[in-house]
Amino acid sequence: MKKLFLIMFFFTLSFNFVYGQKEDKDTMKFYLPTEINVTAPRMELKLKNIPFSTSVITEDVLGTSSKTISIDEALKLVPGVRIDNQADGMRVHMSIRGQGILTERGIRGIKILYDGLPLNDPTGFAPDFFDVDFANVSKIEVLRGPAASLFGGSSSGGIINIITQDPPKKPYFGEALVDYGSTNFWKAMGKFGGGFDKANYFTSFSRSMGEGYRIHTHYQGDNFYAKANFLPSSSFKITPILNYIDVYHENPEGLNLDQYARDPKLPNDDAIPFNEYLETKRLSTGIVGQWNSSNQHVVDFNAFYKNTKFTEANNRTFTDRKYDNIGGTLQYTLNSGSQKSTIKNHFSVGSDLQLQKFNEQQVDNDHTVRGTTILSDEDVKQTGLGVFAIEKLDFAKYWSVMLSGRYDKIKNELTDNLKDPIDLSGNADFSKTTGRIGMTYAPIEEANFFANWGQGFLPPATEELAQNPDAFGGFNTHLTFATSNGFDFGIRGTIKDIFYYDATGYYLKTENDFDRYRVPDRGVETFYQNTGASNRMGFELYTKFFPVRPLKIELAYTFSSFKYKLDTPKLVVMDDTTIHKYIQDGNYLPNIPQHQIYVDIQYSDLLPHISVGLSGEALSKWFIDGANLETEAAQGYALLHARIVYSAKIKNINYELSFSVKNIADKQYVAFTEPDPGGNSYQPAARRQFFGGFKILF
Repeated sequence: MKKLFLIMFFFTLSFNFVYGQKEDKDTMKFYLPTEINVTAPRMELKLKNIPFSTSVITEDVLGTSSKTISIDEALKLVPGVRIDNQADGMRVHMSIRGQGILTERGIRGIKILYDGLPLNDPTGFAPDFFDVDFANVSKIEVLRGPAASLFGGSSSGGIINIITQDPPKKPYFGEALVDYGSTNFWKAMGKFGGGFDKANYFTSFSRSMGEGYRIHTHYQGDNFYAKANFLPSSSFKITPILNYIDVYHENPEGLNLDQYARDPKLPNDDAIPFNEYLETKRLSTGIVGQWNSSNQHVVDFNAFYKNTKFTEANNRTFTDRKYDNIGGTLQYTLNSGSQKSTIKNHFSVGSDLQLQKFNEQQVDNDHTVRGTTILSDEDVKQTGLGVFAIEKLDFAKYWSVMLSGRYDKIKNELTDNLKDPIDLSGNADFSKTTGRIGMTYAPIEEANFFANWGQGFLPPATEELAQNPDAFGGFNTHLTFATSNGFDFGIRGTIKDIFYYDATGYYLKTENDFDRYRVPDRGVETFYQNTGASNRMGFELYTKFFPVRPLKIELAYTFSSFKYKLDTPKLVVMDDTTIHKYIQDGNYLPNIPQHQIYVDIQYSDLLPHISVGLSGEALSKWFIDGANLETEAAQGYALLHARIVYSAKIKNINYELSFSVKNIADKQYVAFTEPDPGGNSYQPAARRQFFGGFKILF
């Protein structure tokens, strides 16, 4: 693989130097976010006309990332989002308003689109963000709150729509970057492409590697991405996409409080003896298209195929899965009324279909040695079918209303190939109808009001079902789907092109929430159960302020009050059976601080060609599990970061040198926690880190 990387990388660089031409750097700043077009709601709407809590991250924020390998840096200024970076690498946990916070691996309850194609499987589970090279991304749209009526069970908590850059309209362009930093981190990327009258394209290849902050946190990844846009006519656009990843990530597991106090760099006692790690190889290809007849009749479609090979080693087993996933979407939209009409109507209907099959084998892990005892061997077939309708009506000049409804049916079928000692074959099917209604009132740019009510539907997904507490193999038959419904009310606006704000308050009620637990004789395997209900209230604020044009100040603040609603206390199962802890009615959900704030200040012209930035983040304390013991709580923290960028142009080539430091004060702190029956709940974060980068644009 290293030889392949070197060949592709040097070929890319050579192509750039021979044929590269420089595109003039776009210096236009976007001061009116309310006018940005957003496509995540399955209709192209201006931000001010969307009745959902919505954030849009553009290149001015994405360009400040020090690593460009994971989504935690990209979404640092989005309120309501909690991202836990696993070992300071590419692997993350993520939740929106607490949905999916207790997932052991991958992303739950959030619909993720990458250039229009889903990263989620038919059950709503997204294995990771490894497909995304964030150095290629131009915009990320984040819709927060229940959106199951748009994308089904995978969007119970919200939607993340990731859009890569479009090539400039010139025959050739190129880009190369090299980043290096603490813990032996480095990333190299080469990109080239071009544009013609009715077509444009780009390809990129990158390799990333790092040792991580803790022992046994080495990671490395290769990412190849190719995208083209063809416009055979003014009404038709088609975009083929090809993506390949190969990612390896060691897993250090969590620590207990004594281990953390002794040395936070240490791995869990089992991590090295059993060489715990995850490895993913995935080939994805697809096509996204649109036919648009005078903007009155619009047909959107996509189709895709994915092949994934996944291996995970824990202190009990090696788990191997081989996936094949195909699917597609067809959507028709009818737009009525001209731009000047008082009443405009947009009606859309469509369907999503995904089919997935995979084989899973588990063999014993005897201290890094792959055993010969087959613990499970099973074939799983999964189908996800959703049909939806969306109605948006603009009326009375400043008012609009949007309604959506959807029916989802998810089928899971398992065939036990061992049938020893018993046949664990079975089925697990889930279906539900969900709806959402929202309204906007946008009389002036300074104040756009919105309100909505929506439902969430979170079925047990691949990862929850595959972890059977009763035996190796078979489905977890104890699970049912979780539901939610909630209200949002917000206001957003722009004042004199220098100040933008977006404030949202919400109430969300959930039923049958998922929780994690362990079985004493199954090592560190994680299993899932339906815990009960919760009441969640929150407030989210984002502001952007330009006191003078070179100076930009951004702030994201999140208040979260998420509490269990239980009829009777629920025991927290611990390995030490003498410990008795209970989740009580009114206790807080784990790993959710009540207060979370991020501030970023950037001055673009401090000196000629030099931009500087300073950012700070702070979180209040949070609890490791539903028992809410103060002695086990993770303490809040406050961090300070800084960066400096030098940009220059020589003839037709742009150069960019960057330097950044994270955690300037070198603080020791816990990044996130996980409920763990052995007390190994604490994931230490990196101390002070330095990064430097060099980029060339042709």
